[in-house]
Amino acid sequence: MRHIKFLTLLLFIFTTQSFNSQDHRLVDKKIDSFLSNLTGEEFSGTILVAKGDSITQKRAYGLASKELDVKNKIDTKFNIASITKTFTAVAILQLYEEGKIDLETPIGEYLKDYPNEKVRNSVTISQLLTHTAGLPNFYITNFLDKCKFGFEEVKDFVPLFVNDTLLSEPGTEYNYDAAGYVLMGLIIEKVTGSNYYDYLEENIFEKANMPNTSAFGIEKIVENKANGYTFAGDTTQLLRNNIFYLSKASPGGFHYSTVEDLFNFTHALFNHDLISKKTLDLMIEPRVKGYNTHLGYGIDVDQRYDEIILGHSGGWYGISGEIIYLPESRFTITILSNVDSNMDSGKSMVSDFFKELLAGKMEEN
Repeated sequence: MRHIKFLTLLLFIFTTQSFNSQDHRLVDKKIDSFLSNLTGEEFSGTILVAKGDSITQKRAYGLASKELDVKNKIDTKFNIASITKTFTAVAILQLYEEGKIDLETPIGEYLKDYPNEKVRNSVTISQLLTHTAGLPNFYITNFLDKCKFGFEEVKDFVPLFVNDTLLSEPGTEYNYDAAGYVLMGLIIEKVTGSNYYDYLEENIFEKANMPNTSAFGIEKIVENKANGYTFAGDTTQLLRNNIFYLSKASPGGFHYSTVEDLFNFTHALFNHDLISKKTLDLMIEPRVKGYNTHLGYGIDVDQRYDEIILGHSGGWYGISGEIIYLPESRFTITILSNVDSNMDSGKSMVSDFFKELLAGKMEEN
């Protein structure tokens, strides 16, 4: 009898493993077919696919320079827009983990001279991380008509929003913004005595093996960097270079990176090389409902599919990118693009393919 039970168990294990193997091969085949049939007209940029620790696909499409007919390469550097916010959030959580800041204390504890009294005395770091401080998104209000050469340090972005009226009482509503992340950049500098950009380089980019990630000034000549191309909101017009819409990165957006650097960052984050498991659990706890997904601390927690998806996207004129991480099946997808697109093409189309294939069909809202 024992012998029969043992054989039955072996048969069950073998059959289950066989099915899993078949499922994996089918998924791999669908991914390879999708990427092989994708064209540079449909998507301009780079895509990386990884399963666990192993990168399984790296593809490049389209042109880094339309003017010079230079193709994108897998290691081309792209502007990542708001994906930068996740770097800033991790830096803040490192300081929290070290006991140097408290997430529920008003920011005046760290920025004693911050001019806006209401913000200084009532807004917490937790609210900044979850876009619930009531602060405006200065990138779409006061940024576009300014000379971009004036933004060199984190403090240079503060005049863009410091005197603006709050959109809501702190802690009461979700309003996506970049101002809160600039304030966290100032807190990082105040608490550590280090420049924000240097802190990220030493405590995130070096630790996570991200040699191609940096905050370039707009005047800097950068080898192997993709230009961005935008319709500027009107798809009936010809594409144009997006340089006039950019500045050096703030803590709220605009670093440059590669799909492999972003994979390395994701791998380091979820393997507890940047923050501990306890702090990571704090980061990925869904805290507030955003426009589409729930948010943790500087990270999206998308619960609309059969499997939870963690990550962050970034979009701007001529910029579109996303980190997609499935903690259960351990897939990582990183996507970077340098051309505007609508919801049926470009980065959005690529992102939707992977999410539906790997995480299941999205629930209707």
